Amino acid sequence: MSNFWSGWVMALVVINYGVILLLFLWAPTADIPVEKDGTTGHSWANGTIREGLARLPKWWLVISTAGFIAAFIYLVRYPGFGSNAGTLDWTSNEQLDGEVAVHNQSMAALRNEIEQGSVLALGYNKESMQLGERLFEDNCAACHSYDAKGNHFVGAPNLTDNTWLYGGKVADIINSITNGRNGTMPAWQDALGAEKVSQVAQYVRSLSGLPSESALVAAGKEVFSTTCAACHGADGKGNHMLGAADLTDHDWLYGDSLEAVTATIAHGRSGHMPAWKTRLNDSQIKVLAAWVLNHGNSEEAVAAGDK
Repeated sequence: MSNFWSGWVMALVVINYGVILLLFLWAPTADIPVEKDGTTGHSWANGTIREGLARLPKWWLVISTAGFIAAFIYLVRYPGFGSNAGTLDWTSNEQLDGEVAVHNQSMAALRNEIEQGSVLALGYNKESMQLGERLFEDNCAACHSYDAKGNHFVGAPNLTDNTWLYGGKVADIINSITNGRNGTMPAWQDALGAEKVSQVAQYVRSLSGLPSESALVAAGKEVFSTTCAACHGADGKGNHMLGAADLTDHDWLYGDSLEAVTATIAHGRSGHMPAWKTRLNDSQIKVLAAWVLNHGNSEEAVAAGDK
């Protein structure tokens, strides 16, 4: 702080403190004229409301005096009077640096465990999971919801089941978080027409045991084999390499109603999972992957041996 601004702050503090102190000392002894009835003569509502006058209560005087003394002590002990550092020589930057140092020291053991441990093993570490939960809430919950059960409106998958568009191995999940994913389901309305789209929708729903019209299922199966099987497979079980969904389970990105399935086939879908490598470091991504896999969906990761 320059000498000019330091002097300016000092002047403001002295003037404000001095004026308030003078008013405080003068107020209890001030001679204020009053009427015979003890009021000041000010009235409202045609005299219904009249302004009274009473001395300041002792408790208020005691508290105010203590406040003035505390303010003076603060200006002596802490910075606040221009560039004066105060007798404690305290600064907010030094306090922050000290707290950060303490935090870093306390986190050193956890960081080492995260860096050295496996992703699946981190799922059994309470502190790691607390950190993973915070990372998820700050970065992922907006789309996947705070309970990680996904969101049909934006096509964010449920992360608590064992269904994975791009694979459920540790490496697959870390890759998804690190580099993001871009999924595209083409629109078939123009190529197939409304009738065939309806047939395919009925067949697709039948694959997962949902109610469907048997008269349309057979026709839909034939259309499916020539248009959809290239990505979703002849058996409809999907393809991790392409991010093509398994149509035989009970997990639906955009809902399993006939209307939702028909809309997906007719108009297509475009899903985007952002890459987090520019925001999160490797350790944070590792913990985040461990947190996701800790929610009852780690069968494929366990079977693959944490690879």
